[in-house]
Amino acid sequence: MPSLTLIRHGQSTYNFANLFTGQLDAPLTSTGAEEAVLAGKKLKAMVFNIAYTSLLIRAQETLRIILQEISQTTITVIKSGALDERMYGDLQGLNKADTAAKYGASQVEIWRRSYDIRPPGGESLEDTFNRVVPYYTSEIAPRLTQGENVMVVAHGNSLRALMMHLENISPIDIAGLNIATCLPRIYNFNAGMELIDVKYI
Repeated sequence: MPSLTLIRHGQSTYNFANLFTGQLDAPLTSTGAEEAVLAGKKLKAMVFNIAYTSLLIRAQETLRIILQEISQTTITVIKSGALDERMYGDLQGLNKADTAAKYGASQVEIWRRSYDIRPPGGESLEDTFNRVVPYYTSEIAPRLTQGENVMVVAHGNSLRALMMHLENISPIDIAGLNIATCLPRIYNFNAGMELIDVKYI
């Protein structure tokens, strides 16, 4: 029975500093590394065939730690910019509280949580969806169809986009979905690729 495990990277230095990270390359904090170890402990009973991650170091570090923890460091790892975090444009590197004070908390919340509204110079969640889902369909789904167990370690918004697709979440409902760091979400499929079970562990 094929499975897909989605994991958001551990806490990064920019997360800790309350900064918009987007596609800036912030490493994990010590807390983020510990979160990755804990995620690995939860996944020890699983055997993976392949793992996918983004081009950003915080996701790659998280995946590396998890694979070490589950003693599966020899599996194939594929890195793709299609799984990168949403590009936050002019907001990248800015303090979230300062940005809310400058533009208004409601405007910043619209930029962050809405589906089709872009922050200045950045991507909307819809833009992110339009690069993540085709990549999933062409590269990841065929692995599942072959019966493989797949892990994806990526980012809050790239995973939100993928969850929209997998769980048929509407653009309205996705606004309320937050993804915790390093909390594995497992999708189990039957041989016909029908989704039969979804759970956090």
